[in-house]
Amino acid sequence: MGSETPSMSSLASQICNHIASIFAKPTDPRPPPLDLMVTTLTSTAAQNGRVFLYGVASAGPGGFSTVDALCSLARSHGATVLLLTAQPETGSCVKHASVVCYVPAQTMADDKGDGDGDGDGDGEEEKSRALMPMGSVYEGALFVLFEMVVYRLGEALGQSPEAIRSRHTNLE
Repeated sequence: MGSETPSMSSLASQICNHIASIFAKPTDPRPPPLDLMVTTLTSTAAQNGRVFLYGVASAGPGGFSTVDALCSLARSHGATVLLLTAQPETGSCVKHASVVCYVPAQTMADDKGDGDGDGDGDGEEEKSRALMPMGSVYEGALFVLFEMVVYRLGEALGQSPEAIRSRHTNLE
């Protein structure tokens, strides 16, 4: 076989480091997604408003007609629609967004299956199996981003973990 299989902790560390690297990538000319999300959510909360968070259901590469319909409905009822996407210039979802947060992570739309995970199809970085194929880099980055947002919102709004937890909604 030639190559040694990494331990579970080593593999977990590699995956976590890969996801963490997403937050070191530039988002210019857009502000970093954490700052933009916290600013949008705190300013909306200060006005007693509601935010419809759009990104998990639609995924990074664009939009789906069902999610577009939900976002259109939310916007028509006065909600701020916050879009999380790895493709801020394309997709039907952008037209429904009040605010667009760019998360510079690989999605399934970028996956060329070349093993290097950069989506360019050149396979230059390495000729091995990709650590996080398809859209899992984007999904992992969103999980981490949401945890950072909850933490920063608690600070910005001066709310305890219990107060934040009491408003948690799981739409699954």
